[in-house]
Amino acid sequence: MAMLKIQTLNKISPYGLDCFDRKTYTYGDEIENPDAIMVRSASMHEMELPASLKAIARAGAGVNNIPIDKCSEAGIVVFNTPGANANAVKELVILGMLISSRKVVPAIEWAKTLKGKGDEVGKLVEKGKSAFIGPEIAGKTLGVIGLGAIGIQVANAARNLGMTVYGYDPYISVDAAWNLSRSIKHATNLRDIYTQCDYITVHVPLNNETRAMINKESIASMKDGVRILNFARGDLVHDSDLLAALSTGKVAAYVTDFPSDTVIGAEGVIAIPHLGASTPESEDNCANMAANELIQYLEYGMIKNSVNLPEMDVAPTTANRICVIHRNVPNMLTQISGLVSEKGINIETMLNKSKKNYAYTVLDIVADDVPGGLIDAIKAIEGVIRVRVVK
Repeated sequence: MAMLKIQTLNKISPYGLDCFDRKTYTYGDEIENPDAIMVRSASMHEMELPASLKAIARAGAGVNNIPIDKCSEAGIVVFNTPGANANAVKELVILGMLISSRKVVPAIEWAKTLKGKGDEVGKLVEKGKSAFIGPEIAGKTLGVIGLGAIGIQVANAARNLGMTVYGYDPYISVDAAWNLSRSIKHATNLRDIYTQCDYITVHVPLNNETRAMINKESIASMKDGVRILNFARGDLVHDSDLLAALSTGKVAAYVTDFPSDTVIGAEGVIAIPHLGASTPESEDNCANMAANELIQYLEYGMIKNSVNLPEMDVAPTTANRICVIHRNVPNMLTQISGLVSEKGINIETMLNKSKKNYAYTVLDIVADDVPGGLIDAIKAIEGVIRVRVVK
């Protein structure tokens, strides 16, 4: 196997980079014509994608910094690492609920003003602490919108802290459902969450359907004094509508991991500088998962946790695997398998899966080598985007 080259666009944890066998891989930020890219937060939208690039792994869940459509058109598989930072975010969400209830942040700031008061500090503390009274979370109701890896952990943790928890996610996967506590109440629509919950936390991706989902209309249907937490994406919340609701007391507090100029310093807002995944454990987990996703794809043609191509988590059954990324159109399998048969080559295993407009087909063939003419012929099929051989 030729040396595989991995370009790193951000500082990547050694816990992930150490997954690459140095006899097979070389990596670094100065790599040219890479086979794959590992990235955290660096924006790739203006980046020219080299023809050599086969895959991008985002060491994190969000992929807003990657030009997904452009990658799909070029046959570049884009991976993310769902769940790798889930525990880190979950812990910060629980912290967010606590500090939004107990007014810990303003209390700490007030305590700083007592510096220099000497022996008076104790008496001043006892006199002034009543300004920071806040409710406990035990016995209260939490609504979790989005039951992915993070949402499920938040729901389960909150339930263990004595909260009643409603969960809403019309797209919850079977695997995710198995991890959800049976004591979590199933909300069949968002109104169930809005009308019944003292705390609401959002854990959904940002798209045209979810953008500004927390707005004037949705807030109006919420309980008075609701506390809202956003550790998913800043634009899920309409900032101006949120501030208006804070000013009237309709919303008691807003905790966000995505500060904007609009909300920073506003009364009732706790703006955290995007610390959700900022733990050494999370960075290690994300880097490790991202590296292994690239290894599995580059060496075996296997796809897991791709945001633009279907999952194909099946190991090769022969020494030669032909991997074809193509448009999801009729008659593609017949054309590909027909070309293989014309060469007198037996197909031991053929697998095909699709994801929206794109599909991925792998053929494990019984042959000592793969004729170059066969690969060229498959590439010439209308709708085929990329063909490669792993052996």
